[in-house]
Amino acid sequence: MERQIKLIWDFRGEGALKTAEHHEIHLKEYIVIEKLPISKTGFSAINESHAIAFIVVNDEQMIALRDILKPHRGELYEDKKNTP
Repeated sequence: MERQIKLIWDFRGEGALKTAEHHEIHLKEYIVIEKLPISKTGFSAINESHAIAFIVVNDEQMIALRDILKPHRGELYEDKKNTP
């Protein structure tokens, strides 16, 4: 299985979760417009003043999408459903 990378955008402050939720909408729009074979996006609260939005990409897509979308950080993605 090809390595997957989770590109992450961090949002902080009172409206962080709403901002992350809205950012995911734009990530999904970008996927549709560019006809990308990507299906994993999301957002989540880290705590009450920090939230993230993310997109999961294949290793080969990572550099191009990183340069275009400018995430704040990235990490290896491990699908929790497929791990024992």
